[in-house]
Amino acid sequence: MNKRYVVGLGEVLWDVLPEGKKLGGAPANFAYHAGQFLGMDETIAVSALGNDKLADETIDALKEHGLNDLLPRVPYPTGTVQVQLDEQGIPTYDIKENVAWDNIPFDDDIAAIARNCRAVCFGSLAQRNVVSRETIQKFLDATPDDCVKIFDINLRQQFYTMEIIRESLQRCNILKINDEELVLIGRMFGYPGLDIENKCWLILGKYNLDMLVLTCGTNGSYVFTPGQKSFQETPKVTVADTVGAGDSFTGSFCAAILNGKPMAEAHKLAVEVSAYVCTQNGAMPKLPDDLKSRGK
Repeated sequence: MNKRYVVGLGEVLWDVLPEGKKLGGAPANFAYHAGQFLGMDETIAVSALGNDKLADETIDALKEHGLNDLLPRVPYPTGTVQVQLDEQGIPTYDIKENVAWDNIPFDDDIAAIARNCRAVCFGSLAQRNVVSRETIQKFLDATPDDCVKIFDINLRQQFYTMEIIRESLQRCNILKINDEELVLIGRMFGYPGLDIENKCWLILGKYNLDMLVLTCGTNGSYVFTPGQKSFQETPKVTVADTVGAGDSFTGSFCAAILNGKPMAEAHKLAVEVSAYVCTQNGAMPKLPDDLKSRGK
């Protein structure tokens, strides 16, 4: 295998929204949006599916989006999430437990993808169960030295621990976090008194990160690198729903960096992609050509 992949690693699931179900899960969303800039043949979603009808629908939906997948079948149900949206389109989630993506096996095919990985995005949610957690850790440890490893922290419900977060921070070189998660991490790790920027500088240095991306909803977003900071305001748009907006930010930012764009330019593009996704229903809308051309 000579091709080097950009990988979304972790949960593949169905968001069951008021208007019906849509394919979701942060890693597949990330891979899809990165693929819109890098070429869909360069990206792949790695997870696990059950032996059920929903698994077959998952494969069909990923094919429809042109997304490569490596989804071994395991004897657990394919994952679902009940999503409720408030009046502003902000989601709350009820994430079903002991499902297929909790039990991703580290098999030879997944190990081969790890050894040929150009960039990988992973989160805390798919590490809630020991099977997938060990697979994710083995995958990260098997990647080449130059692999971009993005920890998109994605704290959900009670599905995270201090140990999982610390080990993930030690294995990544880019952290993506939102302002609410930063407050939780500050409390958990014992530096609640610092303002948001100083918390970010502290984490960047403590874990020797190349970049830290902080999103603050309508209050803009930051990218910190050693000695440099970028800030972008959040565009005002009519929100359909925010599902997958953060993943589109991460996917487009990663793709732009891999394509050699300067950090501030990659940041601006990610903000505009994320704003566009908020105007669309679901996590995987097709991006307009003018946006796509700017990340290439």
